Amino acid sequence: MKIVNVHQRLLQASPERAGALINTLASPHDKLWPRMHWPRMVLDAPLGVGAAGGHGPIRYAVEAFEPGQHVRFRFTSPRGFDGWHALEVLDATHVHCVLEHRIEMNITGAALLTWPLVFGPLHDALLEDALANAQRSLGLVPHTPPWSGYVRLLRWLLAPRNARSTPANRTHHAR
Repeated sequence: MKIVNVHQRLLQASPERAGALINTLASPHDKLWPRMHWPRMVLDAPLGVGAAGGHGPIRYAVEAFEPGQHVRFRFTSPRGFDGWHALEVLDATHVHCVLEHRIEMNITGAALLTWPLVFGPLHDALLEDALANAQRSLGLVPHTPPWSGYVRLLRWLLAPRNARSTPANRTHHAR
């Protein structure tokens, strides 16, 4: 099954300022990835073609990188994710642009269940948090949609047993 998943945020910032956020991915000074609430993005080398890593159980390798413009990762795991995800700055004007995250992949096997039931909802929440981080990093007011009850339940179910709190205690995530 073909999956195309797109998240975009209009940013009141130049494409150059927004693109600089992409350059920080997986670095100690990452200004985009919402690592306070989600598994960190970790790469085995600085962001660039050939660097490999991932976040949580999702693994990928950088297959294209134009600093300040876009980065594209090829999925290597989990099994059944055949495709890529990318972050790109889409020009609008010299004072605003669109930051876009796109997944294009074919899913097969167990991924036919795990994407819609687990990975997809978690991915959507994580990306909205990342786009809010972009706004925050640029000095803009972040738009952070609250996590759905289902996302909070998934996070609780997937958390290590010693880190779990009751789902009722996780109704809001700190900002």
